[in-house]
Amino acid sequence: MTTAELLKKVRRIEIKTKGLSNHIFAGEYHSTFKGRGMSFSEVREYMPGDDVKFIDWNVTARFSHPFVKVFEEERELIVMLLVDISTSSLFGSQKQLKRDLITELGAVLSFSATTNNDKVGVIFFSDKVEKYIPPKKGRGHILRIIRELIALEPSHAGGTDVRVALEFLNNVMKKRSITFLLSDFVSGPYDQALQLAARKHDLVGIHVYDRYDREMPQAGLVQVMDAESQQLLWIDTEDKSVKFVYEEAFQKKYKNCVQSFRKSGASLLHVRTDEDYVKVLQAYFKGR
Repeated sequence: MTTAELLKKVRRIEIKTKGLSNHIFAGEYHSTFKGRGMSFSEVREYMPGDDVKFIDWNVTARFSHPFVKVFEEERELIVMLLVDISTSSLFGSQKQLKRDLITELGAVLSFSATTNNDKVGVIFFSDKVEKYIPPKKGRGHILRIIRELIALEPSHAGGTDVRVALEFLNNVMKKRSITFLLSDFVSGPYDQALQLAARKHDLVGIHVYDRYDREMPQAGLVQVMDAESQQLLWIDTEDKSVKFVYEEAFQKKYKNCVQSFRKSGASLLHVRTDEDYVKVLQAYFKGR
């Protein structure tokens, strides 16, 4: 992809996702993820109905009539995106690749966060941490994230390891954050790291998958390649035993993912490449 093509794609995604975050998600995001506490704002004169425990006795004594302390919610949060860029995300049979959907979701969440003046950081991973962008604010920072979401490739054709991303998060982020983990979860075990991350952070998993991840299409005898192992195989897609093994493998990964998140107490959303992710995010924000 040339620089001009990349910038054009960044701009197209910015227009679409910024519009969604401004007009659909901004209010829901703000009300869903509260600030970490209350901070002192100012002192003003006491009014009937004010809580007496907030009276500032030093100022009251100085002016001979009551004053109260005013507090406001600490709104600034840190939003972390854990983004799976392993080669298994380069698959899509319908409207778009899983990687394209992950890019849009990451952009929407980033713009929603920056609209609320929150910092955004990203951990890109495959079977290792590929890149870390520390949390910052600003449009320029978000556009850098979108460029990386589009263009960053794994350093080698390998697998997916959710555990390494969660362990990196747990080590690098000392403050509590809102963390979105975007992956197809074609991964080995990650339960322990997930439980620790869910205790330290407000963690939301977003499981991105394709229709044909779940069910094998009927296409006769075809040659296929495992995106992560690069192994080539000939399979008969109309063989019932082959279809059973294929679909059983997806269900096993799916059930393990659901059980892991349920056990950790973290939230988990499911988004298919040919479905409207806007409805999924809206339902989640409104249901919190």
